[in-house]
Formats: sequence, C-alpha cells, structure tokens
Amino acid sequence: MIRTKSIAVLPFESLSADQEHTYFADGMSEEIILALSRVEGLKVTARTSSFAYRDRKTDVRIIGNQLGVATVLDGSIRKVGKRIRIHAQLVRTDNGFHLWSERFDRELTDIFELQDEISLLIAEKIRENYGHLDIDDHLVTSKTRDIKAYQMFLKGRFFQLQWKSEDFERAIHSYKQSIALDPAYYQPYFGLVQCYGILGSWGFMNKLDALTAADFYLTQGIALQPESTEAYFAKATQALWINWDPHSALQALHKGLVISPQDTESLESAAECHTALGQFDQALEYINKALEYNPLSPNHHYTKGNIYYLQEQYDTAMQWMDKALAIDLNWELAIRTKACCYILKGQQQELHSWLNRTPKGGINSNFLRLYEAIHTENSLSSSDFVTDTTIYLPWAIYAPLYTGDQAQALAALKQGIQQRNGQYINFGNDPLLRPLRPLTEFQQLVQTTFTSAAGRVTASVQKEKAGTKLSPEEAGDYKAALQGIMENEQAYLSPELNLRELAARIDLHPNKLSCLLNETLGQNFNEYINTWRLGAFQQKAVLPEFSHYTILGLAYDCGFNSKSVFNDFFKKSTGQTPSAWLKANR
Repeated sequence: MIRTKSIAVLPFESLSADQEHTYFADGMSEEIILALSRVEGLKVTARTSSFAYRDRKTDVRIIGNQLGVATVLDGSIRKVGKRIRIHAQLVRTDNGFHLWSERFDRELTDIFELQDEISLLIAEKIRENYGHLDIDDHLVTSKTRDIKAYQMFLKGRFFQLQWKSEDFERAIHSYKQSIALDPAYYQPYFGLVQCYGILGSWGFMNKLDALTAADFYLTQGIALQPESTEAYFAKATQALWINWDPHSALQALHKGLVISPQDTESLESAAECHTALGQFDQALEYINKALEYNPLSPNHHYTKGNIYYLQEQYDTAMQWMDKALAIDLNWELAIRTKACCYILKGQQQELHSWLNRTPKGGINSNFLRLYEAIHTENSLSSSDFVTDTTIYLPWAIYAPLYTGDQAQALAALKQGIQQRNGQYINFGNDPLLRPLRPLTEFQQLVQTTFTSAAGRVTASVQKEKAGTKLSPEEAGDYKAALQGIMENEQAYLSPELNLRELAARIDLHPNKLSCLLNETLGQNFNEYINTWRLGAFQQKAVLPEFSHYTILGLAYDCGFNSKSVFNDFFKKSTGQTPSAWLKANR
C-alpha cells in the first residue's frame, strides 16, 4: 500500500570517476534520508532499499509500487575542487510528474548546510502537495568542520555496510583516520563500536580485544554526543552482541527510537533482542516495522524468517528465506537456515537439490551428514563434519550431539555461551538443540543466561512536539487574514508562492498554517492555492476582453505554472476539461 506522505531517496549519481566521490555521493543521499526520517508522519524508505536501485534505470512507477512510496528523489553530484554541484529532483511515482527540481553550487565546507536546505525543501514540497506535516526549522546540523574527516567517515560507513569481515577491517581503518583528522567528530567513534561488536561477537577477532576496543570508543563517543541515535545504537550493539544483555540493549534502543522512530537498524536490533528472549510476538512487531521502511533488506527478511524457524514453523520460515535470497542470492544465513529447514522436515531430495544450487564447498557436506545422522541408522562421528570457518552455525554443538556425545555437545554449548558467540545467542529455541532441552543443565542455562527484567520498546514511539493546532478564535482570525491576502493582494498569482512565504505574510509559523489549511479548511497548500487560481481563471475566461487568450496562456496568467497541473486540477474540481467547460460557459 502506498502512503501519500512518503518518499524514497535514491543514491545520488556521482559524476566523477574517483571512487572517493562515490562515498561522498552516498553520504549525501543517506544524510537526506536520515534528515527526512525525522519528520513525523513522513514515511521514508531506508538506505538499503533505496540503494537497491543504484545503476538501474527503473521506472518510478515500479519503484513506487515496490517501496510503497508516493515520491522519489534522485539527482547527481559532482565535486569540482573545493566546490560541490548538485542537481536534485522530486518526482511523483503515480505519473512521473516533477514536483520540484533545482541545482545547487556551493563551497564544499557548506555540505551540512546544503543537506539541511535540500531536506527542508523536499519536506516542504511533500507537505504542500500531500498534506500536513510538522517540520522542524532544521533537519541537519553540522557534525564536523573538517571535510576530510567527514569523507573518511563516509568511506568507513561504506565499507561497514558491506557486512563482510574484511570490509569491517577497512571500515575500522577509515574511521580511525577520521578521528585522527577531527578527534571531536563523534560519528566515527560509534561506527567503531559497531565494527568491533560484530567482529568480536561472531568470532572474527579475539573477544577480549574486541570488547576492550568497543568499550574505549563507546566511552569516547558518549563523551562527545551522549544523546544521539548513533550513541544509543552503539550501546545496544555492545549490550546485545558483546555482553549478551538484551534487556540493556532494549533500553538503549528505546531512547534511540524516540529520536529516530524510523531507524530500521534499531528496529531490527529490537527484534533480535526479543528473539533472543524468546518473545516472538514482540520480535515480529519490530521486524515488520523495519520492513515497512526497508522492504528490500535481505537481512530483515532473514530475521523475520528466523523468528519463524525458531518457532519450528519451517514452511513459513523458508518463504521468508526465499524473499531474502530473491534480493541477494548469496545471503549466507538464509542459505544455511533453509538447508536446516529441509533437514528438520526430513526432505532429503529437496536438501540435495538446494545444496547443488548453492555450492559452498566442503561446508555443504555438513548438512548432508547432519541429515544422515538424524534420519538414518548410519554410524557417524564428529570427525565426519568439517570445520565451518565462516562461523554462521554452531557446528561444534551439532556434530557431537547427533553422533551420540551429548556431554561434548553440552560442553561446547557452555563454552559458546561463556564466550558470548553470536551464533549461539538463540540457543534456547534452536530446533536442532531439541535433544538437549530435557537436560537439567540445559534448562538451567536457559533460565540463567538472560536474567534481568525484560525491557519493552514500542515500535510506534514518537518525539513529543509542540502543538500546532490553533484555538477556534485564532483559526478564525487567520482564515480572515488568508482571505484578505488572496482577495486583496491576489497572492495566488505568483507561480512561485510556497507555504513558508504565505505563512510569513500572515505572521504565522508554517507548521500552524499547514495545520490550519489541512485540518480546518480541508485542503493541502496546493489545493488551496489552486482553488483560488481556478476561480480567477473561470472568472476571466468568460469575459470578452480575455477571449484572445489561449486556455493555457490564461491559466499561466492566473498563477498556474504547469499545463498538466492545470488540466488535472480543473478536471478534478469541475468534472470537465477546460475546453469543454469554456465551450459550455462562454
């Protein structure tokens, strides 16, 4: 379903061959996404889904249907020396009509001011065309005055989002370079916390070293910016994946979601916290919210499928794994979880077919051995299983468990829990650990691993905002002022008139004028202004002195600046085309 007040910001095209400029263009797009997502009531597609259209010439109508958005922003960016040139355009997804287009040529040092300006312009155009939104005076604030430090942060962010161990190392290098250039720039500190958290929790580096580094950079980042979405998400990452404390993680996520309710990383993390706690209804609530804003994220689809897998609903789990793999054929966790589903369903032929289509070298033999151990009488030993160097599944438990050594399996589980290894975090509901569940030691592990009282985060948390509604007396006064501006000054004749300008002319905050138009008068800004323009057209069109005007010329004379807007609005308002109406009324 497409919400009218919604947008997808596509990755800006870099017009420079230098890869460094690609990071910069991506950073511009992501910052606008983050800025717009702070506007309450505006649905903004998350980065992963918007960036899925990079280098793809896709019709905006298809994008609108796939992402459920009414508008798309795209553009290009070029760095020339110390200047930056940007072209951006806002397009309707139902008909491809350009709502807004503009070019910018600024000093590179003004990048944050430019991001703020573009974000505000876009939010205004959506409000003028689709209805009331409360928009803050600023959506982007300056984070560093060192443009090179900002560029190194963007480079680190780019590598971090590749989600590969070697790219995390590159991200760490770039983040550290950013900090060296500007030690007071807070964002790279939190990027480092996330990188070390993932590398340590999934066994890609020494756990103690990762914990020490994450603690150090988290402390430094919080000292610089304690109340930011990045700070709270970094706290949650450390709490969940390093300390295995989903309750503390949820408390941090709660605070981050108050600031940025559409942050899909935080929403997915909340789902993972509730999944670890076995609170599957709450987990589905959060991952569904994340998918609303980020429908093309393979990891969100995997996360939802994993929730069903842990509840032993294998058919449903495989459907979501397939959706993840339709987006990314190589999404490892989805590939392996689907193989586990075939094993647990006893579908040997389907398992063989699946593994043949997704070759992963020697590791595929583990799934075949596991099926054999569970469903046949063949005698196997742990040595028949190969070591999984990718560390996605706890084979150190599965191998001894299904070859008759429960004691070794339990010892491996205890070690994994003690080391807080990421692939063990859902051990309490892992279907393949079902044979261990009757054991007293296993039950004690389930009861004692997560001991704190559960936190609760609501997926619909919103920031508190100052009221924008007017009292009946105020509404009456400002309606009269609007009427006077329209009748006496004919403000609607200016084709460049916008909501902020009109608000200034009656000395009213734009948020309050937007609320007055939409909730009191029942029209968005464009409908209100175009109603006056239509009235002026109809009044003039029947007069002999205007008979020599063309229909379009007269429409432009009355303030319209687009043939399609005029024709569409005329037909919608009168039920007739302009020429048919004119023929009937002259």
